[in-house]
Amino acid sequence: MIPLSGYAKAKKYVDSFSKLNEKELIKLKKKYPGPCVTISRQSGIDIQILCEKLIHTLKNYYPSNWAYFDKDLLRKVLEDHHLSLRLQKFLDEERLPKINQMLNELLGIHPPILELIHRMSKTILNLAEIGNVILIGRGSNVISSHLKNTLNIRLIAPLEYRIIELQRKNNMTRDWANKILLREDKNRKDFLYRTFKKNINDPTIYHTVINCSLFNLDELVEYIVDLVKIKNPHRKEMKENNSLSLKTFKN
Repeated sequence: MIPLSGYAKAKKYVDSFSKLNEKELIKLKKKYPGPCVTISRQSGIDIQILCEKLIHTLKNYYPSNWAYFDKDLLRKVLEDHHLSLRLQKFLDEERLPKINQMLNELLGIHPPILELIHRMSKTILNLAEIGNVILIGRGSNVISSHLKNTLNIRLIAPLEYRIIELQRKNNMTRDWANKILLREDKNRKDFLYRTFKKNINDPTIYHTVINCSLFNLDELVEYIVDLVKIKNPHRKEMKENNSLSLKTFKN
């Protein structure tokens, strides 16, 4: 059996829960939500494999289909609201010049930025409330901060460590890798403050801040899974939630 890609898992996750009627979905969100993990990270920290391993392990403790959303989450927001994928850049973390925003809104090219952010936030919140999901970036830790089922994580590493990793994966000079990382870190910091008035480096907006350079991948997975289990102990309600979720995935 060929493993599902991250996108396929995300699509299956969304499609399956969309089969629930409004009453079932409200009950699932309020009474039986699955665990949710949000991950904020410094640039240059690749977490695709981490997310795949987390999902594989978490499914053993919380039997249901899991998914993670990074760029796929952004695509889902755009598709849900019938916007062309070419507009994805308007929700990227780089600042959109004010003059471009004004002109685009006057010409009707895209909804106002605040409207896009509201739609994105609503989608993130819906996914977090359902649970059995890992949400990456886009202020997901801020949006879901009031939810008891959510574990908010910040992944960091020394700049030199991240430069070496970026060089290892791409054919580029050290100076170019350094510039890319610093620029992306600034974009992410600006995005969170501009959108939610939060400092991305403030440790108090996360449950834990982890230095990835001090762990190998398996250790990091084990540590995060243990934290998820503390936040979401196995209860009778949790098992009922998993049973309900599994029923929705049979088709």
